[in-house]
Amino acid sequence: MASKAAASKRKAPEEIVYLWTGTDRRGNKVKGELRGLNPAAIKAEIRRQGIIPASVKKKPKSFSLGDKITPKDIAQFTRQLHTMLRSGVPVVQAVDMVAMSSKTEKLKKMLVSIRDDISGGTSLSNALRKHPLYFSALYCNLVEAGEEAGILEDILSRLASYLERMESIKSKVKKAMIYPISVFMVAIGVTMFLLIYVIPTFEEVFANFGAELPAFTQMVLGLSAIVQSWWWLIIGAAVLPVVAIIESRKRSAAARRLFDRILLKVPLFGQLARLSATSRFARTLSTMFNSGVPLVEALESVAGSTGNVVYEEATLEMREAVSIGQQLNFSMRQSNIFEYMVIQMVAIGEEAGSLGDMLQKVAEYYEEELDGMIAALMTLIEPLIIVVLGTLIGGLIVAMYLPIFQLAMTV
Repeated sequence: MASKAAASKRKAPEEIVYLWTGTDRRGNKVKGELRGLNPAAIKAEIRRQGIIPASVKKKPKSFSLGDKITPKDIAQFTRQLHTMLRSGVPVVQAVDMVAMSSKTEKLKKMLVSIRDDISGGTSLSNALRKHPLYFSALYCNLVEAGEEAGILEDILSRLASYLERMESIKSKVKKAMIYPISVFMVAIGVTMFLLIYVIPTFEEVFANFGAELPAFTQMVLGLSAIVQSWWWLIIGAAVLPVVAIIESRKRSAAARRLFDRILLKVPLFGQLARLSATSRFARTLSTMFNSGVPLVEALESVAGSTGNVVYEEATLEMREAVSIGQQLNFSMRQSNIFEYMVIQMVAIGEEAGSLGDMLQKVAEYYEEELDGMIAALMTLIEPLIIVVLGTLIGGLIVAMYLPIFQLAMTV
């Protein structure tokens, strides 16, 4: 009995991807890849397809840095799974088909594991819960609600739309914040290159002039000497604080809370963060509420989706208030982080019994506001970047040619 129990606990042999070549019935050379336990199983499979096998070898592993599972991959998986279930394909077969069509090896392995769990009698939601790094509690709770209510297809459709919209919002916010930073970094890099490699060549020319250089030129030459001697310290002073902030925000809840609070007070970017957090809050709560998840349970999942600790903590406090019978709009008013319009829309939705629909309208409104603000921010930043670049590089060029103009006037 003990040996049987031990045998039952043994891990099933893992299927491996093999590359094969062969000849079909017409004598044409063909090739492909199949997943199987060993080369013999692969040869047997391709013989059943009428192909005479020539070679079967294990597919080499890819060590590409891009071979990782992204939120975009999860959204795509959700959309594909919904499409297949709607077409009448069983869950196990649907997950297997998505896995076999995946180009990301890590995603393929995860989906094969999920398929095996479902084949063994585990529900889809519980199989997904074994991979919390990629499937959030919100995702798993919605899938579970769909399984229990027999509306898994509808839930997956809503989830796919929700994930696609969230990725779109995150992408736009990142672009609005990263674009100006990256351009300024390029400007600083070009400036340092000029100061280290270009300006010294002019300095050698000016040494033969025998005349006093303009003050602006002397200042640039002095700056060039400092950068040449201490470039490593300057780069360290610029990079280390940024790295320290990013790492401390990842590792410390207190640091993350501090930075998120500061971000909300920064001009322009603070408003951008508020719009993003509000739209995420409304979109997530609308999706869960319309999917039949109770409000108290939904708020717990919504908290982590706002993308800002201030909103996350406020949502958890609202959950506690709602759990003891307080209306959602009243608890939102007490949090002091939501605009009056949002609170009024939620109040109307609660009174009319259409909270989910009202939250969806709030989400759509704030997403439009976010799009408009990002477009306006890009329009404002682009000329500012041109001015900064022109001032930095143009100033260096003027400083280098001032002595030449001065010499030409004295001749």
